Amino acid sequence: MSQATQIKLAPALDFRAAGPLRDQFLAQRGKAIEIDGADVQRIGGQCIQVIAAAQRTWMQDGIDFALTNPSDDMLRALGHVGMDSYFTEPAAS
Repeated sequence: MSQATQIKLAPALDFRAAGPLRDQFLAQRGKAIEIDGADVQRIGGQCIQVIAAAQRTWMQDGIDFALTNPSDDMLRALGHVGMDSYFTEPAAS
């Protein structure tokens, strides 16, 4: 993925982080995005929904969207809601 906007996820993504995370994605709409999940220690359902909705939007727009370096904690949380393989491939090429 070239020229992608980098978004580094915070260590704690609880319900309070969902609105700001949504706003961060909306500000980048129309640009390729690469999300770095290396620092995530805790992620709640609302933030997972925000990321999934953003991925779907980017896919519908035909723009690259990728999750890179997901931490073990992030993968575990995604697995709890059945989404551990949801972000394994870029949404568009």
